[in-house]
Amino acid sequence: MTTEAAPPPGSTGTPQASPGPTAEEFATVQQSAEFAELRRSYRSFAFPLTVAFIAWYLLYVLLSSYAGGFMGTKLFGNINIAFVLGLAQFGTTFLIAWLYSRHAAAKLDPKASAIKARMEGGK
Repeated sequence: MTTEAAPPPGSTGTPQASPGPTAEEFATVQQSAEFAELRRSYRSFAFPLTVAFIAWYLLYVLLSSYAGGFMGTKLFGNINIAFVLGLAQFGTTFLIAWLYSRHAAAKLDPKASAIKARMEGGK
């Protein structure tokens, strides 16, 4: 797509690409202790919660499939255990998302910002 508009005053008309980090600089950062700490901090939070949530979800599915009598137990009115546990699935999803956002803001974002600033500053 071309345009008939003139380039802004003071420009040469051709966009200048900002020089970014090289592949070697990315590889160096990837091998750094600072980046390893960022990865470890992420993994130590994300993996256990992922495993716990999958186990909780599979428990719900297995109980629904093989423990129909238990899941059909009425708690009050037409509300049974299956319904409450099903709603709890949504609750735990939102809880995990909230916990992750707090963890990321407190632990991951500062480390990632420091790495980014170092990379952009060429230090």
